[in-house]
Amino acid sequence: MRHGPPWMREGSMWSRSGQRPPWWPENEPYPPADWRPLRVRFMRRMAAFALVAFLLFAFAVAAFLTLLIGTFGAVSGGGGVGAFVLAAFLVLVVSFNVARGIRRLVAPLGDLIDAAERVESGDYSVRVPVRGPRELRALGRAFNEMSAHLEGSEAERKRLLADVTHELRTPLTVIQGNIEAIIDEVHPPDAVHLRAILAETQVLSRLIDDLRTVSIADAGALTLHREEIEVGRLIRDNVASFDPQATAAGVTLSVDADGAGIAMVDPIRLREVLNNVIANALRYTPRGGSIVVGASGDDQRVTVTVRDTGAGIAPDVLPHIFDRFTHAPDSPGAGLGLAIAKSLVTAHGGEISATSTLGQGTEVRFTLPRQTAAI
Repeated sequence: MRHGPPWMREGSMWSRSGQRPPWWPENEPYPPADWRPLRVRFMRRMAAFALVAFLLFAFAVAAFLTLLIGTFGAVSGGGGVGAFVLAAFLVLVVSFNVARGIRRLVAPLGDLIDAAERVESGDYSVRVPVRGPRELRALGRAFNEMSAHLEGSEAERKRLLADVTHELRTPLTVIQGNIEAIIDEVHPPDAVHLRAILAETQVLSRLIDDLRTVSIADAGALTLHREEIEVGRLIRDNVASFDPQATAAGVTLSVDADGAGIAMVDPIRLREVLNNVIANALRYTPRGGSIVVGASGDDQRVTVTVRDTGAGIAPDVLPHIFDRFTHAPDSPGAGLGLAIAKSLVTAHGGEISATSTLGQGTEVRFTLPRQTAAI
């Protein structure tokens, strides 16, 4: 079998076994009794239609021109043979142009049918030549964009699956190892070893919550409960919760948010953004460094900055820090914190960005629409 999708080609698993594929409709016989590729059937139907249309058109034009020119020749004394020859010539010219027009229409449609079959079989790399009339060129461009989007989504899905598998493996391995050691009486079931298991379950819980937040944001289903919030006060309260951690790390943590005013935001989600950005800054700021959380605004928006004196970010990594699972090799996190921060800021209608210099520190800046009167 020379034509058809992969599951129908000679040598494929299904063609060799003759078994019904699990996705084949129950009420349809397998294999199809008279299966032919869609493009072949389409071309044959278009050819039959074109032939019938051509014959009818040629007959009508020939009859009309023969009658018209014959009448003119009778009046002027000319013969009917010359009129027929002229009519036949005109029919051939018109028919040639009609055939060219049909070919310009059918060939791009055939390309689209072949490409659609390949996409259906899972080949998202297929692209079609953009040719033919203006409408078909627009359709070809739209198909190529759709195929490129599907290819990117499939690559992202595979990468996400690999990253999630990798991130889940470490805590599960630690939990399994500790439980086996306790069962084999290598470790006693005391508070020290049980706390280690509990800590890993908390890591798993945070990872699952983070993945859920990212997936909801990607689906556009993230619900915000907006309130009129004094942004400076929320920032000060949030930063205060990091004071013990900053003190233990020997990092100075300060706030400069008096000019932020009021904004209509979801306070829980805004705290989550701040938690992720500040925690990331603390992770990479060495002892003796400092972190400043600032906020200012105008009538339209509020701008929040988190500036640290840490190690900075390499130029080749900086454009990707808001991508999922992007983190340094020695980082204990899963690389979802800044991706979640971006999703939450975007859901508010704002923007987030970062600038960094190696050895001097990093600044993360995000803006939020005010949507209320400033004070």
